[in-house]
Amino acid sequence: MIHVQSLAIGAGITSVSIIVVFLAFGILNNEPELAVEPTPMIQESGPAKITINTFMENGSPILGDPNAPVTLVEFGDYQCYFCNQFFHTTEDDLFKNYVETGKVKVIFKDYTIIGPDSITAAHATHCADDQGKFWEYHDTLYDHWTGENNGWASSENLLQFARNIGLDIDEFSNCMLDSKYTSIITNSNQDAKDLGLTGTPAFFIIGPDNKITKIGGAQPYDIFERIFNSELEK
Repeated sequence: MIHVQSLAIGAGITSVSIIVVFLAFGILNNEPELAVEPTPMIQESGPAKITINTFMENGSPILGDPNAPVTLVEFGDYQCYFCNQFFHTTEDDLFKNYVETGKVKVIFKDYTIIGPDSITAAHATHCADDQGKFWEYHDTLYDHWTGENNGWASSENLLQFARNIGLDIDEFSNCMLDSKYTSIITNSNQDAKDLGLTGTPAFFIIGPDNKITKIGGAQPYDIFERIFNSELEK
């Protein structure tokens, strides 16, 4: 069964909105579908204080040139159907044309909303990062996706995935048993909630002038291409 929250986001009934900010962001959800419009700056206030760290911390190591002018931040769940669809239909071309060419850097952040296996899978990627293989493990998880809450991300399978990419199994196992990265995953989930996210995947593109563009759902390549090119022209 496809998770209701991921389905709602992945179906594309979401908006793309530009949020012009510098260390203070407001996200509006009532724009027309895929409309790209500037919104007024909203000061930091209320229970959630949104800063640049909300996007940059509690996530993966940077993929790509750390000095790339544009940053792509993805909030995802490894059990999410539409996250998997994005990975297999859009991500490769985006990374080839923008990340490998030094134009865009990428950060992946956990939003583990589907089930317990979402949390253990997220934990496994951070444990793989201890051995410099976060992104290899991230890709392995999506390559082995078979559904939501059906056991494919069980502890036994996560251990086998670690073997498949050549991790030191003792080090990986100890990391998992110690729940070493619980705080990072919890904090990343809180960042997602502070940003008002209700499903996965969700993306934020940070331009060279700290303008933020939100993309909800597994949108097609041309949506990302249009925003990347617009930011790179500045």
